[in-house]
Amino acid sequence: MSSSPRSWSRAGAALRGWRTRQWTVAGVGALATAILVGVPTDVVPTPLFGRSVPVQWWNYPALAVTAVLAGIVLSTYVRRPSAPSEPETRDGGRLGAVGGALSFFAVGCPVCNKLVLVFLGTSGALSYWAPLQPLLAVVSAGLLAEAALRRLSSQTACPVTASA
Repeated sequence: MSSSPRSWSRAGAALRGWRTRQWTVAGVGALATAILVGVPTDVVPTPLFGRSVPVQWWNYPALAVTAVLAGIVLSTYVRRPSAPSEPETRDGGRLGAVGGALSFFAVGCPVCNKLVLVFLGTSGALSYWAPLQPLLAVVSAGLLAEAALRRLSSQTACPVTASA
């Protein structure tokens, strides 16, 4: 009988066991994600980038959720000093990467995306792509949350050794 790769109780236990190092990496990772996603999409206003379409109200919470979840996922890669023989897990890594990439497309300007413009044109980007962006933000957050849940769950799972 195999156990699920995810468990809310194991994930919570892993978070409760985090030390300052993990929380620091999570905070720095969240800040870095907010900058890496928010600045080029102009959700975080800077003189470096601009948008043809104004930032929507939901872009801010979408960016915040993405940043927090990405910081948590990133922090799961930090080895805990108290567990030097902790087994490496790859569970959830790809989900986190895809979720982070999708968040960029979710909060970005719909007519600033060259691929969308090539396939749909300006009116298509505004008529078809822009209404899909909030859904894309939800999918992105869901993938990041699943990645965090799986990676955190694996931190407290007991390793199974093969018996002879």
